[in-house]
Amino acid sequence: MQSPRPPLYFGGSSDAGIDVAVDTVDKYLTWGEPPAQVAEKVNHVRAVAAKRGRKLSFGIRLHVIVRETNAEAWRAADELISHVTDETAASAQKIFARMDSVGQQRMAQLHGGVATSFEISPNLWAGVGLVRGGAGTALVGDPPTIAARIREYQDVGIDTFIMSGYPHLEEAYRFAELVFPLLKLEQPGNVTPLRVNTGPFGETIANEHRPLVKASQS
Repeated sequence: MQSPRPPLYFGGSSDAGIDVAVDTVDKYLTWGEPPAQVAEKVNHVRAVAAKRGRKLSFGIRLHVIVRETNAEAWRAADELISHVTDETAASAQKIFARMDSVGQQRMAQLHGGVATSFEISPNLWAGVGLVRGGAGTALVGDPPTIAARIREYQDVGIDTFIMSGYPHLEEAYRFAELVFPLLKLEQPGNVTPLRVNTGPFGETIANEHRPLVKASQS
């Protein structure tokens, strides 16, 4: 492969998917499972990669619903799926159940199609996954809460966050204005702040930290 080259990202929760990741890519991606489950997956992938003499970094795919207060954020989450009928949800869940994707199965297991269990972890809401395939969870809360949850994922090894919202543009503005000022984007060891880019579908991508080049003192 050419060098330098763009970093390759890949996600897959099955054993076969993990094998592909540790053999070929730079960054392993997971959907937004609770931090404890993400930590388990990160540790497993690291162990498989280490056996093959490779080292990967890690990213996560999440939706975000942030408002100035927690109450406002949860109202927005409820409104997002307020027009989803039981029939629509049941139809979507039947389609997801037929898929052989291990990642999709893990998403479905988080809520089991039961409306009363959508907050599957503190401020991690699985309502999106009721009718949306793929990434089906969102961080919901006020700015300090969202920032705290992001730090929890960082603590278990996540350095890249791929985030989106509904509608995306409005949620992106809210996130930038309300959450970015609360994030300690500089980490120990002299690193630059997160670089923020936009993905091919308009999603906000906060990329991994890069080492600082120290200026000469001469």
